[in-house]
Amino acid sequence: MSLAEEILRGDIRAASRLMRDIDDRMPNAMEELKKIYPKTGNAYIIGITGPPGSGKSTLVDKTVEIFRKEEKTVGIVAVDPTSPFTGGAILGDRIRMQRHSIDDGVFIRSLATRGNLGGLSRSTNDIIKVMDAMGKDIIIVETVGVGQDEVDIVNTAHTSVVVLVPGQGDDIQAIKAGILEIGDIFAINKCEREGADRLEGELRATLEMSPKREDDWTPLIFKTEALLGKGIFELVYGMYRHREKLMASDHFERKILERTKWEFLCILDSELRDTIVES
Repeated sequence: MSLAEEILRGDIRAASRLMRDIDDRMPNAMEELKKIYPKTGNAYIIGITGPPGSGKSTLVDKTVEIFRKEEKTVGIVAVDPTSPFTGGAILGDRIRMQRHSIDDGVFIRSLATRGNLGGLSRSTNDIIKVMDAMGKDIIIVETVGVGQDEVDIVNTAHTSVVVLVPGQGDDIQAIKAGILEIGDIFAINKCEREGADRLEGELRATLEMSPKREDDWTPLIFKTEALLGKGIFELVYGMYRHREKLMASDHFERKILERTKWEFLCILDSELRDTIVES
């Protein structure tokens, strides 16, 4: 029995092996992905992005707790930075989510960026497909800490959540450009800190001055304190509101088409680069 067949029958070890092969770019991985592809497209994909130290991992941990209380199965793709010297990665995201690692309804896969720009690993989208084929209801993708233009997550997720934190100097300067534009939802985490209200006001003013979005969605802003569990329920409710908005229009299908196009271009770029390097 192939890995794909075992995965579709619910074998977690087979899924882990295929994810490893995908990340290592093993030749057999693409053939297995082709077999599971028709069974994908059912999961709700949430992207969590934001600057380093904003509390993304803790926020994901608390969010998963709510999803599990609703008896939803969850897949987590946690992307960590890679050392440019050793190639290794400190998997800090997984450490913060340890309590979910023994839950059969939660599958956590950590990935190193391996120098890839954009906030994601180049194998992220294929890993998502495996989790989708496993039958996960919700897949959360936590990017590596990003700045202004590492915004690949918008091409991957149905709902993009940008996590901000007060007290980082010129707050709007820190989140302008790409990060400000991709957010469907903004979470001002560590809201007990001084400056949270000011950051919220500046963010609202900036969003009001921004051009109207094509999908007719007005980004929501929530203040959270992940360590205390404050504001997490409201944040999850906001995610559901955005999903319902997408489902009620043709923008959900358009997102899928745009993601497929982006994935194709990424594959083309990767294959061409590898061919040039090898030749």
